[in-house]
Amino acid sequence: MRHVIRRIGIYLLAVWAAVTINFFLPRLAPGNPAEIVYDRLSQHGAVNPATLKALEIEFGVNTTDPLWVQYISYLNNLIHGNLGVSTTFYPHNVTDIIGQDIKFTFVLLTVSVILSFTLGTLLGIVVAWKRGTAVDTLLSSVMTFFYSILYPWLALMAVYFAFTVGWFPFSDGYDLSLTPGWNLDFLLSAAYHAILPALTLIISTVAGWMLTMRNSMVTTLSEDYVLMAQAKGLRQRRIMFAYAARNAILPSVTGFAIALGTVVGGALLVEIVFSYPGIGYALFQAIQGQDYFLADGILLLIIVATVMMNLVVDVLYSVLDPRVRQERSA
Repeated sequence: MRHVIRRIGIYLLAVWAAVTINFFLPRLAPGNPAEIVYDRLSQHGAVNPATLKALEIEFGVNTTDPLWVQYISYLNNLIHGNLGVSTTFYPHNVTDIIGQDIKFTFVLLTVSVILSFTLGTLLGIVVAWKRGTAVDTLLSSVMTFFYSILYPWLALMAVYFAFTVGWFPFSDGYDLSLTPGWNLDFLLSAAYHAILPALTLIISTVAGWMLTMRNSMVTTLSEDYVLMAQAKGLRQRRIMFAYAARNAILPSVTGFAIALGTVVGGALLVEIVFSYPGIGYALFQAIQGQDYFLADGILLLIIVATVMMNLVVDVLYSVLDPRVRQERSA
């Protein structure tokens, strides 16, 4: 219990550091978000100069208060879920934009990560069990090739394939003629448009899970308890899963949280290539439009989600490995 509390304290400290960095980044960046929106409004006609002052108040641009006062105000807004106003999608709030786009990213990431982790782990178990055979040689070579391909390149190859063959859509997250909602037509359209982005993420990540599980499984198969199980004449399936795979999967569980940041980063790049309406594409639009509030809000969300996932995996590791619980209770 003390270990869990200590780990929670460490992760909370990491979140506080991310929030603090997120506070300083917009204030160190050049330009004024109020002036950006003011210039954009001026292009459509004459704008009252008092509008600039009103925009500065709305965007929280304050050059008179001390920095620590602005920091306290920022934390207060953050606690109440106020991440500021987007300059790219003015006058919408950053929270509303993220809440709209995160649904696409969440579904895409959840399906892709679960499928790639499950498929890669199972393939790693089978390949390790048949080590030295043609199956091991072929799958290891193919997966090593895919593991070396970067997310954007694989996404571009998928776009070229879709454009040439015409089997799958290669842009947008759904048929734009449909109204988003919980209806069958929209859900089927969203699933159809997510096939190529999801396959890109799965192909890019399944190789890493398989190679990690294979190497860990090969080491575990030489342990004494596995040899003892074989000597007892237990069924091969039981030895493979209950004895070898159960212990070999622990490094993959630990690496799951570490690799999550890479997977999220790859998902952002994939969304940009496919113009998929998730937070990755929104981040790309925010950077293009110098929308510091939206960019910082998305980055903060990614950091907090990654930290929380690390905490969950850290606790889960203690549940899966009894030896860790015994060491911590001693």
